Amino acid sequence: MANLITDVGSPENVGMSSERLLKIDNALQRYVDQEKLSGVVALIAREEQAVYFERFGQMSRETGMPMQSDTIFRIASMTKPVTSVAAMTLWEEGRFQLDDLVSRYIPKLGSLKVLQDGNVAVNNLVEPERQMTVRDLFRHTSGLSYGISLLEASPVNKIYQDADLRNANQTLEEMTLKLSQLPLAGHPGAEWRYSIATDVLARLVEVISGMPFDEYLSHSIFDPLSMNDTGFHVPQEKIERFATVYGLTPSGELSPIGLPTEKRYTQRPGFLSGGDGLVSTAPDYLKFCQMMLNGGVLGDARILGRRTVDLMTINHLQPESMPFQISRTMSGFTKGYGFGLGFAVMTDLAQSTAMGSEGEYNWGGAATTFFWVDPQEHLIGILMTQFMPMYHYNIDREFRILAYQALVD
Repeated sequence: MANLITDVGSPENVGMSSERLLKIDNALQRYVDQEKLSGVVALIAREEQAVYFERFGQMSRETGMPMQSDTIFRIASMTKPVTSVAAMTLWEEGRFQLDDLVSRYIPKLGSLKVLQDGNVAVNNLVEPERQMTVRDLFRHTSGLSYGISLLEASPVNKIYQDADLRNANQTLEEMTLKLSQLPLAGHPGAEWRYSIATDVLARLVEVISGMPFDEYLSHSIFDPLSMNDTGFHVPQEKIERFATVYGLTPSGELSPIGLPTEKRYTQRPGFLSGGDGLVSTAPDYLKFCQMMLNGGVLGDARILGRRTVDLMTINHLQPESMPFQISRTMSGFTKGYGFGLGFAVMTDLAQSTAMGSEGEYNWGGAATTFFWVDPQEHLIGILMTQFMPMYHYNIDREFRILAYQALVD
């Protein structure tokens, strides 16, 4: 079992300033005081020691329950790095190669065609220039879509929606069967496109391991790292720790849009989404991040080899695919970044809009959760709140600046 100390130690012992870290308090409390957010948990660690771990506001404005250090959050797309690590544990066993065709493991995905020129006419379906590979699933170059209009109003998005591709009651196997009957939005390898690819990767993990995806995650990651509050649903005895998700009314007031009692999270779902299905806590996700920063090991639990972590956290995109873009509203957030095997990777600090170091890697979730890992500075940052849409505020960029300005060594 792996243990990581989240009791806050002296920042000065690891080259950070206690006084300068206090600036974070004012910045995050301001979001709560101005009723922009209900509550926030923020965690910074350096050299395997938490140096900042604070909570602000409430996990539920309706009940008045204060935010807790072990509050459970919907981490949404922060699931993707976890899924990617799970897949790479199988890669280390020689169970697949990155450039294997996905159809080798999920044969029905070998006959996908590309919808050309945005026309839904059958005669505008063309053969892909090549089939998607497993590497394409990791780095979002598969040609798949997400079924929502992130960048352009592609007809493929509507086709995905009509197929109810992300039905919470279906299995990953049923999802991929549906997907096999739908067109690709682009040619595999041609461009970066955020998509359902990591859900397909989760299905690949099931096929290769012979285990349900949630069981494999527990076996390969959660149990060894003692991530006891991470999973696809919240057990009844932990519901009181599960945060409410908020959005804004037309008049700009916070209003609940996701309650802790929603059936989707109170019982094991049929759809074990490798793309956005997990719930977790800041301390649990710190264990995952610290494992990565340590080169695949935490305590006596080795999840990956050091060179595998190195491979995952370098850029795998071609120059013509950079900077990649998630959506129209997030066009500036990926400048200076490439994409590895499940993580955004900083390649050019000068071009980036984020404070950090080249080689830093990160990702975030739709309900405004973020993390980053900086190998150069041996630094980890985790920010958890529950507000949609993400990037409505610049809180993640502000938090990063506040963390880095406290470095004094």
